[in-house]
Amino acid sequence: MGKGRKRYTPDFKFRVVMEALQSDKTMAEIARAYDVHPVTLSNWKKQFEEQGSEIFGGKDEVKQYEKQVADLERILGKKEVEIALLKNILGER
Repeated sequence: MGKGRKRYTPDFKFRVVMEALQSDKTMAEIARAYDVHPVTLSNWKKQFEEQGSEIFGGKDEVKQYEKQVADLERILGKKEVEIALLKNILGER
């Protein structure tokens, strides 16, 4: 089985891009230091320059996931109640 793609946190991407923007080092040196492909770093830098830090994730994304978790917890709770009622009806305990 292949390795699959590396996943980087928004914070990691932001730190690497900020170093690329502020440092005297070349993009290749920074990419090597963080074990990131230079093309990936260039893409992150371009995205950052065009869209700012929001493109790497933000409060809206967190709120969306929190809502999704809350919805799933609510559904799970309903299912647990349904199971308990059915067991009660069928006489299983």
